[in-house]
Amino acid sequence: MPEPIDGAALLAEVEAFHRRFNVFPTEHAYVAVALWDAHAHLIDALDGTARIAFLSPEPGSGKSRALEIIETLTPRAVATVNASANALFRLAAADEGPPTLLFDEIDTVFGPKAGGNEEVRGFLNSGYRRGAKSLRCVGEGSEQKPGWFGSFCAVAMAGLGSLPDTILTRSVIIRMRKKAPNETCEPYRRRVHEKQGHVLRDRLAEWTATIHDHIAQAWPEMPDGVTDRPADVWEPLLAVADAAGGDWPERARAACVALIKAASDGNQASLGVKLLTDLRDRVFCGVDRMPTAAILEVLLQLDDAPWSDLSDDGQTARPLTARALSKFLSQYVRPDNTPIKPRGIRVGSTTPKGYYADDLSDAWARYCPPPPGEPATSATTATSQVSVGEYVAETLPDSRHTSTETDTRALPSVG
Repeated sequence: MPEPIDGAALLAEVEAFHRRFNVFPTEHAYVAVALWDAHAHLIDALDGTARIAFLSPEPGSGKSRALEIIETLTPRAVATVNASANALFRLAAADEGPPTLLFDEIDTVFGPKAGGNEEVRGFLNSGYRRGAKSLRCVGEGSEQKPGWFGSFCAVAMAGLGSLPDTILTRSVIIRMRKKAPNETCEPYRRRVHEKQGHVLRDRLAEWTATIHDHIAQAWPEMPDGVTDRPADVWEPLLAVADAAGGDWPERARAACVALIKAASDGNQASLGVKLLTDLRDRVFCGVDRMPTAAILEVLLQLDDAPWSDLSDDGQTARPLTARALSKFLSQYVRPDNTPIKPRGIRVGSTTPKGYYADDLSDAWARYCPPPPGEPATSATTATSQVSVGEYVAETLPDSRHTSTETDTRALPSVG
C-alpha cells in the first residue's frame, strides 16, 4: 500500500519551484500561487474557481514568467495571447476536461484599441462559477439553433495596467514589479525545467485525487470581514490549504486578508463612486443641502480630482457640468429607492436646483469607503463660503430601477 502523500510538504515544493524563477512582490503571493496551482487540479470538485491576475505598470516585471511556471504545474494547460470567445467556449467544453487557461498580454484584449471584447469578458466573468452557461446561436444562416455553452475553468492572466472591474473582483491580484538590483532568480530554461515542473504537476495530481471528495464537501472558515465575492474567490484556495494542513491554513488566511486589502487599496474607484465620495468628504462636509452651482464650484477647484477635465471619448476634455452631474447621480437611488435628482433650494428670492444630503445618504453608505477622520481643510473652507438656502418642497417621482437583460448574442460557427 503506497504511503500517503504529505500535502503540506508537496505545496512547499511547489512554492519553492516558483521561488526559483519568480520574484513576487510579497510572501503572500507565493502562498496564493502555490494554492492556485493545486486548486486547478481539483476543478471538477469545486463550485467556484479563483482567477489569478499578474498585473504591472511596466513590461519586464515577470508576469509572463509566472504564467510559464504555472503552465508546467497545472493540468491541461493552454497558453494564449489572444483568443475569440467562440474558441474559448469550445475549449472549455473539451471532452478531456476543462483546461487551465493561461492568458498572457490580457491588456491587449481589453485595451483602448480592442473595442471592449465583450464576448471574451462575458466568458471570463461567467466561468468562475460551476454551471455558468451562455446561450448562443450556432450554425449557418437559417440553420442556426440556440445552444448552451459552459465556461467554467481555471484562468490565470498576465498584463499591463489593469483589467475591467468585473474581472478584477473575481481574481486574486498579484501586482508585479521589476526586480530590484538585490533581487535575483534562476533563469528559466524550458527544455530543462519544464520536465521538473511536470514531475511536480503529476504529484499534485496524485495528491489532489486523494482529497477530491473532501474538497467537494469542504466549507472553509473565512477570515473575519471576508464575505461576498472575495469569499467566493478565496474559498477554493482555503479549502486546499486546510486539506494540506501544516502551516498552510494559517498562511493561506494571512495571504487572503493581505491580498484582498492590497487589491482594495489599488483599485481605482469608478467615476460615480469617486463623485459620491468627493461629495460626501469634500463638498457637503456635514451641510444638509447645496445648490448645484455651489457643488460644481467646489468640485472644479479640487486639484487631485478629474472633474475639471472629464473626457467622454478619450480626446475631448471638458469640465463637469450640471447636466453631467445629474446624469452621474441619477444612476444611484435615494433611501426611498427613487433616482437621485436635483430639487429646488431657496436662496434669497430664487430657488435654484440643488442636492440634499439625505438623498445621497443611502448611496454614500452603500458605495463609498469609510469616511476619513477629518474632512480636507480646503474642502471645508470652500464649503463654509456657500449659502445653502432653504428647502423647497417638490413632488418626488415614483419610479423604480429594474433591469432585465437576456444574452442572445450570436456565436459564430467554427469553420
